[in-house]
Amino acid sequence: MNSRFPSFSVLAAALVFGFFPCAEAAKYTQVNETASMISFTYKQFSSRVYGTFGTFKATLDFDTANPEAGHAALTIQLDSIDAGSEDANTELQKPAWFDTQKYPDATFESTGVKTLGDNRYSITGKLTLRGVTREVAVPVLLKEENAIGIFDGRLTLKRSDFKVGEGEWGDTVVSDAINIRFRMVAPQQ
Repeated sequence: MNSRFPSFSVLAAALVFGFFPCAEAAKYTQVNETASMISFTYKQFSSRVYGTFGTFKATLDFDTANPEAGHAALTIQLDSIDAGSEDANTELQKPAWFDTQKYPDATFESTGVKTLGDNRYSITGKLTLRGVTREVAVPVLLKEENAIGIFDGRLTLKRSDFKVGEGEWGDTVVSDAINIRFRMVAPQQ
């Protein structure tokens, strides 16, 4: 190895810690909810079902120079669900499912951010649904395009952990695993 040239690890560290102009830090503090989305998939009778939530409020305080100090919060209005049909939407608001009369919102509040490298992070936090709170870890990829940050995340929840779909629905008609995907779009500040 030629000692006149910095090693790859030194160059990588310089990029990560911002010693070169191309590694400028970016701050994101506002979420464009119109451009953002929350979707989910699950299986019902072995068929894949897709749905979305249309109304949610997200807050963000994230600086790529200090991601561990980041904070995110999300409130989802559960009656804004679109599971593909009016019958399904109505059923999911009933007491056996979301019980939106008693629990109109699901919330997530971050408690920590861990940097994984390559613009990947693990955001831990408290998810509350139907009055049940569980800690979850959400893997997130940050894509930066034209001064816009796109935070893509996916996680799989067990509906039984939150007492969603109890009673006659507690069997295997609807899968216990619910795959959540979100995309939060935030302009660089």
